Amino acid sequence: MTTTTESTVAGIEDQRIIEQTKLIALDVDGTLVDHNGHMSEGVRDAARAVVDAGHQVLIATGRSLNATLPIIEKIGLDRGYAVCCNGGVSLRLDPDLDLGYEIIHKATFDPAPALRALRERLPVAKYALEDADGNFLSTERFQDASFGVEAQAVDFHTMLQATAVRVVVFSSENTSEEFNEAIAEIGLSGVTYSVGWTAWLDIAAAGVTKASALEQLRRHLDIHPRHTIAIGDGRNDIEMLTWAGRGVAMGQAPDEVLAAADEVTASVFDDGAALVLRGLA
Repeated sequence: MTTTTESTVAGIEDQRIIEQTKLIALDVDGTLVDHNGHMSEGVRDAARAVVDAGHQVLIATGRSLNATLPIIEKIGLDRGYAVCCNGGVSLRLDPDLDLGYEIIHKATFDPAPALRALRERLPVAKYALEDADGNFLSTERFQDASFGVEAQAVDFHTMLQATAVRVVVFSSENTSEEFNEAIAEIGLSGVTYSVGWTAWLDIAAAGVTKASALEQLRRHLDIHPRHTIAIGDGRNDIEMLTWAGRGVAMGQAPDEVLAAADEVTASVFDDGAALVLRGLA
């Protein structure tokens, strides 16, 4: 029989555990892996340590689902949640599920207005689109490791008819400065977008970011905002870094990303993510 005192102590202990559990959101490219896709042993071991410590570790990436799964496996994350496609897709991970995961949220949008505006201003750019079924459609034989699947070549008209989760635009004919100027001049509306390191653009549904998806999961997990931590390096991480109670930018991040963060760690080449994660395990 449990006494009132024992019950009270147990309740306090349970609350202490809950309060100490952190939600740790980790970007992938430029954070967990370098720009060649390599994850160092130090980063892998540090990430596994925070998983083993019982924290809610979430991958939060612009990558599509199939390109995210190998990262999830590498850090030993088999239960919990992950955010893909810059917030467009959220997963629940559970080894008892047939695939080891299930999609619990997917934000789709009509890509046609944005595609038409972009095509007019950037006619030589390459376009790719992830549809609602997880297929990739692309022009100009456009393939990228972040897609996770081989893209199907289609004409531009076919892309206009699709329902999208993610649209990617890349131009090898423009400098990153020219590309940024073109995007600014177009003034995309009705979507959320972020420009990458090069002449690269990611587009999601309006209001959809890594931060919006993470906030839904934070509420579901009932973790206090002050116990949220995010690590990232790209412009698509800015909202996530400002959302987190502790936002950490990688050392090689652009100035606007550094400005959005609460602190800066070492670069991806110096295992900056591991330096932060070791202090959380």
